[in-house]
Amino acid sequence: MPQPSRFRAGALAALCALGLGACAADDGAPAAETTPAAESSGATTAAVFPVVLDNCGTQVTVPTPPERIVTVKSSMTELVLALGAGDRLVGTAFSDGPLPEDLADAPGADAPVLSERVPSPEVVLETEPDLVLAGWESVFSADGAGERPALEDLGINTYVAPSACKDPAYQPDPLTFDDVFAGITEAGAVLGTPYAATDLVAEQRAQLDAVEPSDGGLSALWYSSGSDTPYVGAGIGAPQMIMEAAGLTNIAADVHDTWTSLSWEAVADRNPDVIVLVDSAWNTAEHKKEVLAGNPTTAALPAVQQQRYLVVPFAATEAGVRNVEAVVDLVDQLADLPTP
Repeated sequence: MPQPSRFRAGALAALCALGLGACAADDGAPAAETTPAAESSGATTAAVFPVVLDNCGTQVTVPTPPERIVTVKSSMTELVLALGAGDRLVGTAFSDGPLPEDLADAPGADAPVLSERVPSPEVVLETEPDLVLAGWESVFSADGAGERPALEDLGINTYVAPSACKDPAYQPDPLTFDDVFAGITEAGAVLGTPYAATDLVAEQRAQLDAVEPSDGGLSALWYSSGSDTPYVGAGIGAPQMIMEAAGLTNIAADVHDTWTSLSWEAVADRNPDVIVLVDSAWNTAEHKKEVLAGNPTTAALPAVQQQRYLVVPFAATEAGVRNVEAVVDLVDQLADLPTP
């Protein structure tokens, strides 16, 4: 049985930072964040600083609520917007597609776009950020947005989505919705918006609990990208977590990784009942349909011939605030598919 990850341990520290554990705030900590409901009950959820985290093996100390935030990857941009910190965004980068409707008009939704892909260190530094949030660990490199120690030396904190940690000591194995919710909680502590995080987690838990997964025993391929060789969702990441919650059996669940390459021949041998198509700005679901129909190996599959396709936006396929929505959407789409 996998041992609890360092991420889950870090989430406990975040709960302390939210005032939900036996922790006390420094005298100079920001005032508690409250809502009318909290005030009427006499309860508060305090934003406590400094926040100290072990983030993918890098110690991060956030002394005060960040005021100038840069996000790289849609999952992190949407997280900041969902937690009500969008008015502090000074730049976003590497968008995977449009924002969901519920965030499209949020404060900060029109923040400056720094780059279509990972921005250079020079572009990041021009925004004078005090926090850079990244959806992938690889964002922080000399060829990317800058190395973490170098940015720290300039007084810029860095934070990687815990689900994206590659070191086995930190990577959730497998990723669960408890991990996703702990990540939201931790981000709320870092951003100084703990009540918003608590409220969002409660709302998403309720939505997930209300899901009635498919009972059809259907198998599925999670097709993310690639034409010659498909890049698919494997057995321990967000695709597996989402498919399992929707009642689908992942044909690549036996691969102990978050994502993997799988030959078209292997896909044909496993003959999925349905195919989940990831829709991204650079590789659309429609393009994937063309690839499947044009490849002799897959063109004969019943799922392709009968167009048994489900579509999810790329931003919903990485651990974040859209995972529960993805489960709900997949279950709804399944109800409209022709029976295998």
